[in-house]
Amino acid sequence: MSLAYVVRRLAFFVFIVWLTATIIFAIVHLAPGDPVSYQVARMASQGEGISGGQKLIQEYRHQFGLDKPLLDQYWAYLTQLAHGNLGYSITSFPTKTTTLIGQALPWTLGLLFTTIVISFVLGSLLGGLLAWPTTPRFVRSLLPGLMVLSAVPYYLLALGLLYVFAYKTQLLPASGVRGVLNQSSGLAAVPDILTHSLLPGLSIVLAMIGFWMLGMRSTMISVLGSDYLLLAEAKGLTGRRVFLRYAMRTAIVPQVTVLAIWLGWVLAGAILVETIFAYPGLGNLLVTAINSRDYSVVEGVGLVMVIAVAAAVLLLDLLYPLIDPRIRYEQHR
Repeated sequence: MSLAYVVRRLAFFVFIVWLTATIIFAIVHLAPGDPVSYQVARMASQGEGISGGQKLIQEYRHQFGLDKPLLDQYWAYLTQLAHGNLGYSITSFPTKTTTLIGQALPWTLGLLFTTIVISFVLGSLLGGLLAWPTTPRFVRSLLPGLMVLSAVPYYLLALGLLYVFAYKTQLLPASGVRGVLNQSSGLAAVPDILTHSLLPGLSIVLAMIGFWMLGMRSTMISVLGSDYLLLAEAKGLTGRRVFLRYAMRTAIVPQVTVLAIWLGWVLAGAILVETIFAYPGLGNLLVTAINSRDYSVVEGVGLVMVIAVAAAVLLLDLLYPLIDPRIRYEQHR
């Protein structure tokens, strides 16, 4: 892998982050409504007495810089980003946006990392077995059911699981990440957290595993009959070794490409899942911020999500030569 290619990829990553930050800023600030006026009106509608409402609105608009021209706000926004500052939350002032994101980010990373790894590994393995000639018949029977589940959107699966396991049978909790009466911390809290995270994680895994099975099955079929597989069998290697070290290693390269492309789609689906299960991740925080017109939080969460997806795509792209030694990136002459 050439240094020039790495530099180009890093420069493209920075460009994507800047472009995304600009688009998010434009969408948020050009949308109708004012966050400060909205908060004051909401408080008044709840019967809270507010004296000098218009003057209060002007003071808060000045404090958050909302009374400046849009270009000045945009420049101040980019300057803050350059210093790693995402501003203050309007609805939770004086709490910083980075504090709110820092509290929600571990929950989203834990949920997505676990579900993506489980669905990708199981889906790819089952897909390879479905195409392998010596696979038992009971494994092949799994394909139709998982294909049906993969066609169902995340939120519909989440609602179905919620109805069956939380309301109908009451085997699992309906929302949150901890029980109301559970005050344990550290390792003692892990079983309770896993129990509450099972339904949101299961809805994502079931929606994704069929897709990975179908994709791996297609690529594995194209690999069967290759010369290097015939040579490996002629050497007397075991069927398991030929399957894992030769067939799967070659067929999984297109899967990794699709994984990089699908990261954004998975993250978008996780937003709805977190909202349905009241899971305290970035998705739930983003929906709450949009409903309350909290500019800084919306911009911060959106930017963090895009950076996470772009960084994952960049990492997978740079790791490609380790997955398939035949792939080499050379500088264009």
